[in-house]
Amino acid sequence: MTKQQVFSHSPQATTQASWLKNKNIQALLAFLASLAALLILWEVGEALGLFASLIPSASETLVDFWEWISDPFYDFGPNDKGIGWHLLVSLRRVAIGFILGSLIAIPVGIAVGLSQVASKAIDPYVQLFKPVSPLAWLPLGLGLLQDSELTAIFVIAISSIWPTLINTKFGISNVSEDYLDVTKTLGASRRRTLLKVILPAAAPSIVSGLRISMGISWLVIVAAEMLVGGTGLGYFVWNEWNNLSITSIITAIIVIGMVGIILDQLFGILQTFVSFGKQSS
Repeated sequence: MTKQQVFSHSPQATTQASWLKNKNIQALLAFLASLAALLILWEVGEALGLFASLIPSASETLVDFWEWISDPFYDFGPNDKGIGWHLLVSLRRVAIGFILGSLIAIPVGIAVGLSQVASKAIDPYVQLFKPVSPLAWLPLGLGLLQDSELTAIFVIAISSIWPTLINTKFGISNVSEDYLDVTKTLGASRRRTLLKVILPAAAPSIVSGLRISMGISWLVIVAAEMLVGGTGLGYFVWNEWNNLSITSIITAIIVIGMVGIILDQLFGILQTFVSFGKQSS
């Protein structure tokens, strides 16, 4: 047997081969390769003058990105704060608006899911307001509340209601009749049936609605903050555009996207948990 044959059958070579066959590793390597290619094309394109004069190079953007994230919480006055402060303000607004919207959507969704009459009565409102752009509520919010902070929260709450309400209604109304028949046979009260059978069975659908609502809330807050001003990531983007700092805008876009991924993954974990619990029961 040659040295090449001995090496190819060694445990180290086998481990390396199996490591490279892992689909997650392959996906990561493909992502890194595509990212490197994109950055190179970006850098070369800017150097050759293929882009608009405002577009910075990839290297300039990376340097500016590092400056922002390496010291995100500096504070040199109301108009000169680190991106971390803007992120915290946006997260606070989203959290408050999302919770308020969920406190409305889940009980209403349960009610309409349990009653066909209530479902048919509420459905026209859902069909009427669901397609309305969240930003269309901004002037009304400013007129009613006369406060930019409350208006941003109001828009988030309105935006987050519909996916959660619809998914909650779907989950409640599609609980297996077999489950309900068993509870009737055992003489369980309506309240106990709701808490012990209906809600656990509908939990995956409810969390799925919450997950969609959170994604919409995080999407809307940036646009809302551009219009209401103050602080927040949306204000940060608009302010940096007024300063013609494209590298800072790209930094904000990356931060917004990364936070969006984290929020979605957290709800994905919760959705997996409640789905697993449903299967276990």
